[in-house]
Parts: sequence; structure tokens; C-alpha cells
Amino acid sequence: MLSVIGQTLGNAAGIAISPVPIIALILLLFSTAAARNSLAFMFGWILGITFVTAVVLAVGVQSSSGGGSTAGGIVKILIGLLFLALAVKQWRSRPAAGKDAAMPGWMASIDSVGAAKAVGMGLVFSAVNPKNLGLTVAAAATINGTGLSTGKTVGAAAVFVVISSLAIIGPVVGYLIAGEKATPVLTTMKQWLVANNATVMTVLFIVLGAKLFGDGLALVA
Repeated sequence: MLSVIGQTLGNAAGIAISPVPIIALILLLFSTAAARNSLAFMFGWILGITFVTAVVLAVGVQSSSGGGSTAGGIVKILIGLLFLALAVKQWRSRPAAGKDAAMPGWMASIDSVGAAKAVGMGLVFSAVNPKNLGLTVAAAATINGTGLSTGKTVGAAAVFVVISSLAIIGPVVGYLIAGEKATPVLTTMKQWLVANNATVMTVLFIVLGAKLFGDGLALVA
């Protein structure tokens, strides 16, 4: 099982490095119902990754065992190509030199978000976001192709979900422990992520896209 966890570690790290969801979470931590809304967001995030992982694993169990490796390779090639295309899009959308990065309009009203909407935001960011969806599908396909027992498959999937969620769990737990003392750190994090979002995502998409594309080629060759 440890080897499988190692194979999916890069995918999990790629999901965890998600600047916009982290910025959204930090803004929720600045809202009047910070504890409630941040916990709701974290729950939605974990639920989204768990749901996608479970669906892919279930489909893998139901499909025929003959072409699993080739099918998984094709999936990884397609996701890799998608990520490389998204890298180009992110680079072109970066702010011009000397200009501040624009914040999405929906972030201005995040103070009025309730718990239910915070759960929905977490779900969308984890399960619908193209990067996170692609990485989760690729990781679940990897777990499917290893032939682990049911118990070890569930264990590997659980570790993947937890590692994918560390960047969301960390700020929430830190705020619950430190309270208002965490505000300066959260503010610095938010400012850096807003300023460097396009660059971070471009590099991430290139690295992940190249890796998944290469892994896919190795499986179908």
C-alpha cells in the first residue's frame, strides 16, 4: 500500500496547492462566523474529493480487468494534455508587470456566505475544479490499477484525501487554536497567493501535465 500512496502523492500535493480555494478559505476566516463557515468549507472540500475518488474506484471495480492499465494510461494522457493547455491559459492571464492581480468578483461578497453555501463552495473547488478533478481521477485510476485488497484500497484512498486536504485543514485548525492571533499570518498568505496565483498555477500545470502525460505514455506503450 505504501508504494501506491507514493504514486499518488504528487497528485495529492497538486490538489493541495490550490491558491484560489485557499484565498477563499482565508476570506471565510475573516468573516463574522469564521469558525462555522471555515469548518463547513473544509467539510465540503473533503466531501468533494472523497466523492470523486469513490466514484472512480467504484467504476474501476465494475469494469473488466483486461484493459485497466491501457485505459488508465489514456486517462492520464488526456488529463496531462488538459493541464498543459491550462498552463498556457494561466500564463496568458497573468497581470501585466506593475499591475495588481484582479480578485474574482464573488470574493467581495464572501462575508455574507452562510454555512450551506460554504459547503457548496468547498465541493465546487475540490470536485468541479478542472485541476483537482483531473488529479483525483488520475490518482483513483492509479489506485485501481494496483490490485490491492478492498481494505488497502480504502486505506490508500483515505490517505490520498487527507494529503489533498492538508492546505485546507491547516489554516482551519490553526485558526481554531490561535484565534485572532492567526490574522497576520493569514493576511500575508492571502496577499502572496493573490499576487502569485497565475505563476504558481502555470508552473504547477506544466509539472503535473508533463508527469501525467509521461506516465500515460508508459502505460499504453
